[in-house]
Order: sequence, then C-alpha cells, then structure tokens
Amino acid sequence: MLAQLPDSFPYRVLVLLHILSAVVAFAPGFVWPVVNVRMRKGEGVPAPVRALIPVLSATVYGPALVLNGLFGALAVVASPGSGDAKYVDFSKPWVSIALLLWFVMLGVLFGGLIPAERKEAQQAVTLATESRVSMFGGMLHLLFLLQLINMIFQPGG
Repeated sequence: MLAQLPDSFPYRVLVLLHILSAVVAFAPGFVWPVVNVRMRKGEGVPAPVRALIPVLSATVYGPALVLNGLFGALAVVASPGSGDAKYVDFSKPWVSIALLLWFVMLGVLFGGLIPAERKEAQQAVTLATESRVSMFGGMLHLLFLLQLINMIFQPGG
C-alpha cells in the first residue's frame, strides 16, 4: 500500500509522522511487560521504576497515541485526488473503523491503563493491581492488532 502513496510531500510527511508516533505509542506496551517479568523473577521491580511507568505513559506514550490519530486524520485531509480509488478519504469504511478503534484505544489507555499503573506504583504490587495492568495492556495489544489489520486490509476500501 505504501507504494501507492500519493505524490504529495505533505501527505507523505504526515504518513511518516503517523507511523513514527505509532511506534512511540506502542513499543513500550510490548517492552514493559517483559521487563516487569524479568525484574519480578529477581528482587522485584524497584519502586522508582514502578513510579516511572505511569509517568511515561501519561507524558510520552499517551500523547504519542493522541498524535498518532491526529496525524492519521490530517493525512486523510491532505490526501490529494480524493475521487480516485487509490487515495484516502473519510468516506471509506476502513477510515471510520480506524477512528473508532483510536477512540477506544484512548479510552483504554487514559481511562484504564494509566490509572491502574498509578495505583500499582502507589501501593505494594498485589495480584489485583498487577492483573488490572495486564488486562488493560492486553486490551491495547488486541486493539493495536485490530488497527493494523484494518490499516493493511482496508475493509470496504
């Protein structure tokens, strides 16, 4: 699909920023769980590390997810020649699905994962707090997979 990108420079820059912000937003979601498991096998996760996770989620990963959707929407707006089938516009069903998934991801991140991480950082780690963080992290992984499938196969596209 990238080979079919329009020849507009602004559009290509927005797509680049869209992909880059997705990497920033989601990479930690795959790294932190592995780090947590490794640390728990040793002496546990140090309190400063536990305290850092929700701060990074709220100040780096969350804003990257917000920018990801905004860059995607701006790329749709900047897509030239919207009458041509290979170009992107808001009338395509996959774009609406992408927006819906993005809003759900924002809700899971800001309404579920970050508060659960904060609670885990403020208290001793319990099975309940650990389970909530894992649940919301897993939900984000699933939503990310659905978003990738939607972007690649573009249903109704």
